[in-house]
Amino acid sequence: MSKIITVFGATGNQGGSVIASIQANPKLSSEYKIRGVTRDPSKPKGQELAQKGVELVTADMSDKDSLKKAIEGSHTVFAVTNYWEYMSKDIEVTQGKNIADICKATGVSLLIWSTIPHAGKVTNGKLANLPHFDAKADVSDYIREQKIPAAFLNAGCFMSNFPGSLQKSDQENSLNLNLHPDTQIPLFDAAGDTGKFVAAILLNPSELLNKDVYAATGWYTPTDIVNAIEKFSGKKTTFNELSDETFRSFLPEAIGLEMMETFMMVRDYAYFGPGGDKILAESLKYVVEKPTTLEDFIARSGPY
Repeated sequence: MSKIITVFGATGNQGGSVIASIQANPKLSSEYKIRGVTRDPSKPKGQELAQKGVELVTADMSDKDSLKKAIEGSHTVFAVTNYWEYMSKDIEVTQGKNIADICKATGVSLLIWSTIPHAGKVTNGKLANLPHFDAKADVSDYIREQKIPAAFLNAGCFMSNFPGSLQKSDQENSLNLNLHPDTQIPLFDAAGDTGKFVAAILLNPSELLNKDVYAATGWYTPTDIVNAIEKFSGKKTTFNELSDETFRSFLPEAIGLEMMETFMMVRDYAYFGPGGDKILAESLKYVVEKPTTLEDFIARSGPY
């Protein structure tokens, strides 16, 4: 009898990638029946998943009763929350704890929690304005405190953020960030590769239980990024290192400080913090399907 894996954000980048990887893997597709959580199953993406055999359910992550209906009977849960929907640390923490509580109450065997490191702890309080880091990390701590069987998928820097930050003209492109040209960035294709790392956890549950799994293809620099964009755009593409405050001044006030500190986290603390390179290398050993390279991502993400 197939085990149920409930996937939150089924029609989004991370959840959609998880579903695709499970369905593409002969072992996992025979072992798991997929239940996808989405707000509106009637939308085209939801209907496409239904046609592929995914059971679609709705749930409000702020409502434990609806979460219980979505999760009950599940062997495994993949959970992801979206800080940027409300831009509220309190809401995101509440939503994550609600999912954890229902997983514990219903006897879920494995919760795979999509998270990132705690910026405040990694930086000893020097970066104190990164709620989109710390909210997910606070939920990770809560899951551990509650002794819920879990694995913690720590997503690297999204590759999509860098083409999205590009300044474009007909003649040339520029990438302007508060990073050094040689800053090492752990890049991750969320839409393409989340499922590859989740599949690694599902295929090695005993080895990765209660462990942090770091998700990224590898380490790339801003110079690598602009070189790849130049190669596929045919336009001169340069990287300009900005001071922290200059970078912040170009952004809307509501997000300027948070974005400035996000890139400081990358530049000064290697994003994952001390030892992140070793944990990433160890995590990649479990990944069966090759993660997306920067060049592959840039090649398919144009035009520039």
